[in-house]
Amino acid sequence: MSLKSLKIGTRGSQLALWQANWVKSELEKRHPGMEVSLVIIKTIGDKILDVPLAQVGGKGLFVKELEEAMLRGDIHLAVHSMKDVPTEFPDGLGIHCITEREDPRDALISRGIRFNDLRQGARVGTSALRRQAQLLAARPDLEMVVIRGNVETRIRKLETENLDAVILAAAGLKRLGLTDRVAEYLPVELSLPAIGQGALGIECRLDDELVREAIGFLNHPDTSFAVRAERALLWRCEGGCQVPIAAHGQVHDGILKLTGFIASVDGSCSVRGSVSGAADQCDTLGIELAERLLKTGGRDILHEVYRREFAEEREIPV
Repeated sequence: MSLKSLKIGTRGSQLALWQANWVKSELEKRHPGMEVSLVIIKTIGDKILDVPLAQVGGKGLFVKELEEAMLRGDIHLAVHSMKDVPTEFPDGLGIHCITEREDPRDALISRGIRFNDLRQGARVGTSALRRQAQLLAARPDLEMVVIRGNVETRIRKLETENLDAVILAAAGLKRLGLTDRVAEYLPVELSLPAIGQGALGIECRLDDELVREAIGFLNHPDTSFAVRAERALLWRCEGGCQVPIAAHGQVHDGILKLTGFIASVDGSCSVRGSVSGAADQCDTLGIELAERLLKTGGRDILHEVYRREFAEEREIPV
């Protein structure tokens, strides 16, 4: 028995639709005759655009409504950017496939000026504390400006918010054909990517064997190992999407190298490290590196980050 039709849940941004349509196209090529349709669902993260993600509560902002639709049976699966996916799932749901990774780096969009050449005190737009912390560590003189919205909106804010530069994920820019706007791809030594950046995750009901069988070919083992390691590190650190934690895994010839980073929001304190081992031990490697980072200063850094978040939410002086 095989599926005759399949509904994909997706957010409505141009990038989310590109990603969902890519999955749709791959499914149609693999399963000729299958009717594949998209169901656009607006998430909390799409509705709240005037507040920094860290203040909204970063976990699950772009997936919750999609998961609820899956549990109701309105859709069979959802396509996510893996960097938006929490480390825990509702009962019965999970990521079944992680696709081959696009360029995981961050990209700088400016008026043709590279990062090191930005003027003293330059205004740089970003939505991620991870980026803010790392870039301030390299350039404490910068003024970081929180920006929200889809890719196109953030690029426009270069002009509308009088910014010198904005930082976005290279993967989204490449998928949308906007690489001509990139002034520089930031090396991972300067800006370690977000957990899962550049990879797509396909979530479904874990008990739906027909769907799991239909989409299984989309999983890319090396990318899956790398992203699982990154997510294991994040899970052990109990970090949300908007905590200054970064990790990047790479697999070569069955060996996974994972690099991780924990920082204060202003980048003044940070800890960084790496671990290597067999790729199929990805979860263990992620937890091992997390433990190492926490013991060498990461725990104290995160305690201070969470203390400040708690105080800001309740307007308590710190």
